[in-house]
Amino acid sequence: MKPRLIAFAAALLFAQSALAGPPLLCQVFDIGGAKSLPWQGSDWSAVRADYDASRLVEDTLALLGPDTPVIVRMETLRRATLYARKDGKVADSLLARLKARASDGESKGKAGSLALFDAGYLVETYRQAYQISKAVKDSYWKFSQADPGNVDGYAWIMKAIQARGGDPEMEFAAALASEDPAMGRKGGDEHLRRAVAGARKGSLLARNLEKHFEHRGKRAPEFASQ
Repeated sequence: MKPRLIAFAAALLFAQSALAGPPLLCQVFDIGGAKSLPWQGSDWSAVRADYDASRLVEDTLALLGPDTPVIVRMETLRRATLYARKDGKVADSLLARLKARASDGESKGKAGSLALFDAGYLVETYRQAYQISKAVKDSYWKFSQADPGNVDGYAWIMKAIQARGGDPEMEFAAALASEDPAMGRKGGDEHLRRAVAGARKGSLLARNLEKHFEHRGKRAPEFASQ
């Protein structure tokens, strides 16, 4: 890999560790004009007060279709976690539905990879939401769904990557999920290197890599591979 890509990925990973707030929850992902759950403004927590959370499970599943890009899935699941933060039944129901899809998808190879990714990514987002809720004890952060415990969402993300024969957007997600000290994970730098190497110029992945790098006060070099 070109030295500038390695340096970019390493700098991005280092910057992430200094970010206040869990990366799967407190970072808004740029999805362009893609459809996702209702939102207002650009703030990470800009849920809409008029959204009927009883529709969350079905709305989320409908948005996670086979043609939905991985970055859009990440933002949709991030928003879903915020909408479900105070309703344990809704949060549990969404997780149960995605876990069931993942279980069914494990034997389907590439065709089931997105189901594996969705379930794994939601588990890791829930885990980060639970941890920060426990740490700050703020009424907004009250997250009713229990700690996923020994459910390893990161392992599902890895299975999804393997089933697809590699996927730079999923590598980006794996890098963020690996930044969880409580789980003792390593390898985030390798995930980021692969994400940067596979980022096409102008893609959602390229824009998000650059956005999250510049968000930390540094100017990102040109890094798209094509």
